[in-house]
Amino acid sequence: MTDHDGSAAPALDLDLARKTLDAQPFSRLVAAEVTAFGDGAATLEIPVRPELLQQNGFVHGGVLAYAADNSITFAAGTALGPAVLTSGFTVQFVRPAAGVRLVARATVAHATRRQAVVRCDVFAVDDGGAESLCALAQGTVRTAAT
Repeated sequence: MTDHDGSAAPALDLDLARKTLDAQPFSRLVAAEVTAFGDGAATLEIPVRPELLQQNGFVHGGVLAYAADNSITFAAGTALGPAVLTSGFTVQFVRPAAGVRLVARATVAHATRRQAVVRCDVFAVDDGGAESLCALAQGTVRTAAT
């Protein structure tokens, strides 16, 4: 694989995924971490802290949507390469998110050379490690135009 300038593109692996996430200021703000990456899937985790909650004490829906969007895009990157952008996604909130951690697991459902459709489940994890599904998402990711 070559980069846009003709040089060899870096290998797509968990280390590169973590560096890419760390280059996103908003991802650093929410303390997101890529914990799995490869083979058409990616997992993003976010520690829950008071700044991420809404007025009723649940994780804000915007944080859940961010987790879904970014994990969808990272999963698509395993199929399409590193230069990808979300072209759209939907999210369904199925229960309020409360716990100590969010886990967003995304898997490529279908991919062509330039586009991938990806599913994502977002879970709230309690302090005992039990997971509760709190959101379902699906997105379309395309290779970035140059």
